Amino acid sequence: MARDNSGAQTLNYEETDVREALLELTGGRGPDACIDAVGLEAHHASPAAYSYDRAKQVARLETDRPFALREAIRNCKNGGIVSVIGVYGGFVDKFPMGSLMNRGLTLRAGQCHVQRYLRPLLDRIRGGEIDPSFVITHRLNLDDAPHGFTTFLNKEDECMKVVLTP
Repeated sequence: MARDNSGAQTLNYEETDVREALLELTGGRGPDACIDAVGLEAHHASPAAYSYDRAKQVARLETDRPFALREAIRNCKNGGIVSVIGVYGGFVDKFPMGSLMNRGLTLRAGQCHVQRYLRPLLDRIRGGEIDPSFVITHRLNLDDAPHGFTTFLNKEDECMKVVLTP
């Protein structure tokens, strides 16, 4: 969706060695900044890595699957910024603190400050500067909210964003 609607260059971790591709795209440095927008439900192309974190979750030794966070830290250039907007619920294992510290990375995290950004964002949308409507894949009546949530949760019918109308 990002590629088709905004011209972004995308990498599919199931088809590409992301680290190698990012180093090639950045002349061997790595990205200036990396964003983990996935959070605790991340997936990984390696069955072994996925199984490790999933087993720890089942045994209640870990609450989250931090693949995206580990990859962001691993791939960001020295002195870069790793921002975490993906939601995490508790504990992660195998957090690369040494890499974060030794490579001088800055870690930023937090939920969106909605009240701070809502008015300026709405003004830009009303002014025609931005059109976020491309992310809306489903429009439903409020009564259909349970169906819309299930469709989104199970990634059915290419659902990305549901807008409910009362």
